[in-house]
Amino acid sequence: MDARLNYLADPTAGRTVKHFMSIGKALKDSPLPAATQELVALRVSQINGCAVCIDMHTKDAAAAGETSLRLNLVAAWREATVFTGAERAALELAEEGTRVADAAGGVSDEVWASAAEHYDEEQLTALVILVSFMNTVNRLNIITRQPAGDYRPGQLH
Repeated sequence: MDARLNYLADPTAGRTVKHFMSIGKALKDSPLPAATQELVALRVSQINGCAVCIDMHTKDAAAAGETSLRLNLVAAWREATVFTGAERAALELAEEGTRVADAAGGVSDEVWASAAEHYDEEQLTALVILVSFMNTVNRLNIITRQPAGDYRPGQLH
């Protein structure tokens, strides 16, 4: 599969993508745990079907020490016993925040309250921005059919 656009060669992309990269860097430096960030990024990308992001976040998480068991179970996290309560709350918030068109109410009060039990305001802010960021990046990649499989851990950091 060939990409419809080459973000690295396009002048408009060059002027804008760097801003996306700075958002990603700011999120990496946030107090939201790194493992949670990778799990959430992976789950949002799975829901949206963004192969290039699934490739990237699976490899980055594994390189950071995440187990293959947990990575393989992210898609079925509700039935898996390998995630903490905090991770489960973050994954549920990520799902509701990604599936806003499917749930007319958006993120429910119950899901928000559960996340707020585990994360302070700065971490919640990072989590909300991460979910929104991943949804945007997923759409950029899906619309332009960016191919997956060649990513090397840390390549974009």
